[in-house]
Amino acid sequence: MIPLLEPLFQGELAPLGERLQHADTPPADAVRVADLLRSSDMLAEVLQRHARFRKSTGHDLRAVASAWCLEYVAALLPPVAAAASVLQHVFPMAAEQVWVRLDDDGAPTSFHIRETGQALYGTSTAQRYAPLLRQHLRPLFATLCSLTRVAPKILWGNAARQLDPILAQALALTGGAAVIAQDQAHLLHSPEWPRDAGNPPEPNPLFGRQREVHRIDGDECVAIKLHRQCCLYYLLPEEGYCGACPLAPQHRKGGVEVGEADT
Repeated sequence: MIPLLEPLFQGELAPLGERLQHADTPPADAVRVADLLRSSDMLAEVLQRHARFRKSTGHDLRAVASAWCLEYVAALLPPVAAAASVLQHVFPMAAEQVWVRLDDDGAPTSFHIRETGQALYGTSTAQRYAPLLRQHLRPLFATLCSLTRVAPKILWGNAARQLDPILAQALALTGGAAVIAQDQAHLLHSPEWPRDAGNPPEPNPLFGRQREVHRIDGDECVAIKLHRQCCLYYLLPEEGYCGACPLAPQHRKGGVEVGEADT
């Protein structure tokens, strides 16, 4: 694990921190993310491997692309977002600066950088998150959309789904640190992408309304906050709607919940 991350990823959290590694030379079996995006054949082969793992057949790879994306952001975002928000440290995250290792099923197992970046204390959310969002996830998601025709909002919804608990936990562990609250508000609750001096305002692809539904659990009425977007898992063989899917029948109008409210 990168030493900088060790205080944040101890005990059962250690495997999350270990997903991002630093070395002067990337592992021989790692592929640079930029090279993966430049070669449609290479990325298509990765998705086909993942499709076989998911037991998905046919030419429609939208659900496979979404499932692969969820694996990708689940591995990448915890160490990168924790460093950016809690430590105000920015790792080099442009697609040209990151290598990824893939397992036999095409799923990302770890990411590798050759430099450790820099501390950017007191800077804006936009400055600290631009390498991750603008220079890594945006070209990655654009390539996945072009290759599989999956909707961009699904992939960005997957990223928001991962960022949400990371920032919430960071906020709780730091006693409500102002910089983390700012990041949470700008990244997840603002319809505009966080502004910086070098880019004009534009819609924030991470932003999305979340419905809250209520269901009876024994003698209690339990509130459930639904995901911003469905991840299409229900289209995969042997899978179904998750418990917080906005498209699940029980979460639609007229479903089994006893009430719902937009948040």
